[in-house]
Amino acid sequence: MAARAIDEAALWERLSQSRKVPLEPDWLGEAYSPGLSSALCSAISEQLGMLGPRGWPVIETLIHRHGHRPDLVHAAGLCHQDSARDWLLRQLRENDSDAECPDLPLLEALSCWGAELTLTELERILEAAPQATRLAGLELLSFKTHQLDAHTLLQLCAPALADWRDPVTIAAIRLLQRRDEPCISDALAGLSRTGSDAAAAAALKALGCIATPRSQELLGTLVVELSRTRRDLAMRQLQQQFRNR
Repeated sequence: MAARAIDEAALWERLSQSRKVPLEPDWLGEAYSPGLSSALCSAISEQLGMLGPRGWPVIETLIHRHGHRPDLVHAAGLCHQDSARDWLLRQLRENDSDAECPDLPLLEALSCWGAELTLTELERILEAAPQATRLAGLELLSFKTHQLDAHTLLQLCAPALADWRDPVTIAAIRLLQRRDEPCISDALAGLSRTGSDAAAAAALKALGCIATPRSQELLGTLVVELSRTRRDLAMRQLQQQFRNR
């Protein structure tokens, strides 16, 4: 145990000097071992990921040697290589197709490649129950929205908008507020009426950000309909839009 502690201390020291003395991918690959602490494995994997095209071949070798460890999967996403993307997508499609819940580290590693996922894959991820999985799904979806019409986007976001957990609902609202179609504004207005206080506040702010004739019309209606706290927020959003004209 003492020898391992000394070895790990030496590795940490070497990693801390990486800005002054750049680390070679082969050295990092040799230093990596599942027997190291999880924090050190993650640090080595992250260094490999940041080496991009030089790091990916070593990451791939380590995956073949040690399996799909979360830190290595994260490194595969971090290196931003097309071949790493293809490998991650294969894992999603081959290994997770029958799983009740998609693998979270895999989804997080794929985050910037959300545009590569099919609607069926995104739908399955966003319908999964765990909060972290739905949040990862929304991050993936954010890279796909430019390919989708507003009604399809709303359909995919429906489980998140109906989620009882505010972080999930608010993340979906922030994704939707980038779009200015009337149906999006209508859905946000509905949440301002029926959602939790936090979700309603986020929805009203989103309507203020959209700033279209439809969102203004809805805010005007909500000023009359909502209870005092929500009404005051709707009024502030409406007044802000007129001041910015």
